[in-house]
Amino acid sequence: MPLRIVCDDITKMRTDAIVNAANERLAMGGGVCGAIFAAAGAETLARACDAIGHCATGDAVITSGFALPVKHVIHAVGPVWQGGHACETDLLASCYYHSLRLAEENAITSIAFPLISAGIYGMPKEIALSVAIMQINRFLERSEMDVYLVLFDRADLSLADECRNRVDAECSKRNEV
Repeated sequence: MPLRIVCDDITKMRTDAIVNAANERLAMGGGVCGAIFAAAGAETLARACDAIGHCATGDAVITSGFALPVKHVIHAVGPVWQGGHACETDLLASCYYHSLRLAEENAITSIAFPLISAGIYGMPKEIALSVAIMQINRFLERSEMDVYLVLFDRADLSLADECRNRVDAECSKRNEV
């Protein structure tokens, strides 16, 4: 299945799993993280995350979906944007890789991602979109899974199309060499 980019509320997605843009402490935060905690049942999800304790930037862990309409929540810790000089794109790529690997290991057949690190963590959306699209497409070249990239703002859909076209062109160029 190809990557599908949609504008929706990630807490309403009907997939096997959704991804939470988490912090290293796995604590309830703002933005998409706060919305996921609230929809899952904040106290219940907080207890599950407390039991795990920590997740390093660039990595991911998994919990139940609790009151969400999904079986699992994968908590991926993206980097805080520091101007692009602190390996932020590599760390973000690692988030997507580890999230998809966890999904595969847990027999998840459909997953929805938010745009990790592009909200409170300040990564420019164009960079975050390019990394997300590249990593998800790499995964889908070798694995079967329904993957959604869920954008909150409808205005971001055109930027996502531009990024997808640019990533596709870069991949085609590399394959020609």
